[in-house]
Amino acid sequence: MTAWEVAVTALKDATAIAGIGQTAFAKQLPESEKTLACRAIVAALDDAGIAASEVDAFASYTMEETDEVEVAKAVGAGDVTFFSKVGYGGGGSCATIAHLAAAVATGQASVGVAWRSRKRGSGPRPWKNTAVQLPTPAQWTRPYGLLRPADEIGMLARRYMHEYGATRDHLFNVALACRNRANQNPDAVMYERPLTRDMYMTSRWISEPLCLFDNCLETDGALACVVVSAERARDCRQKPVYIHSVAQGLPAQHHGMVNYWNDDPLSGPAWTAARQLWKQADFGPDDVDVAQIYDAFTPLIPLSLEGYGFCGRGEGAAFTEGGALESGGRLPINTGGGGLSEAYVHGFNLINEGVKQLRGVSTAQVPDAGTCLVTAGEGVPTSAVLLRG
Repeated sequence: MTAWEVAVTALKDATAIAGIGQTAFAKQLPESEKTLACRAIVAALDDAGIAASEVDAFASYTMEETDEVEVAKAVGAGDVTFFSKVGYGGGGSCATIAHLAAAVATGQASVGVAWRSRKRGSGPRPWKNTAVQLPTPAQWTRPYGLLRPADEIGMLARRYMHEYGATRDHLFNVALACRNRANQNPDAVMYERPLTRDMYMTSRWISEPLCLFDNCLETDGALACVVVSAERARDCRQKPVYIHSVAQGLPAQHHGMVNYWNDDPLSGPAWTAARQLWKQADFGPDDVDVAQIYDAFTPLIPLSLEGYGFCGRGEGAAFTEGGALESGGRLPINTGGGGLSEAYVHGFNLINEGVKQLRGVSTAQVPDAGTCLVTAGEGVPTSAVLLRG
């Protein structure tokens, strides 16, 4: 075998997520981000039945305000032999799992913890910090009115509508599927708060063509998960969820969100990550039972459906028709409610929901779910993981 084939074989199903934990989600929580992080990590370790003193690896986001030094002390971790941080906000979610899987599979660590803690609901909006408004890429966006992620994705959405005939009804299909699943999830911010087409169509604009319900929630909360070897996971408290394939994606000449310099701005990082993800996997898109697709904004779903190979180029909007994304549809998505209706914690809730599906304990359980795709943010350097039950 080639060196690449050896590496892929070493990682495939070699590790598993053995524990998950989370705090409550709300517009405003009183605890600090550090306290929320520690509570989620302790809950995940308890879920796995592993003592905090055995933790020897950490992975988080560069945007995480808490750090492994303080977290390790607070939860009572032992000597730590691996730690990493992944950039690009929501694009880093699945990559934290990938880094831990690689560390455990190669013997750099034995018990890894990934987490995200965020007070986005009660905290400041990142783009309000005018002192850091103009890194080099932003010089080509912010002076022209693209101040927020919603503005940048709004422009991509308009381009997608123009080229492929997507409509607001297609975006509503996405928002509705996520809201319907949140209505079943007692932990979701939008639990028992239905969404109708009239509510969607008459809501205020955030950045046209994106309305209020095309945008993710603003949430306080934290989540964590525990990664161990597949062998050890079989002896833990919960059913193992195996990490089958992982990938990151940064396409050539990428420009965050708007993709100005690409020949085709609608071919985002998902396409790059997907090629690597499926290349390493034993199954393909047709074999995915349920998907947790990053949904900071509704247009990211059709773009990701195309990027990860569930339909052809320009067919993502039409894919959403006929209840395809709902329970019982062609591809049930975001079964906890996602960033649009459960909580927005930079996509980490999608990882935990994928684990719940493969354990068979989701509040919107897909019958006999055996495979799950989880994706990170499209529009920025991204990552993805294929989970197997």
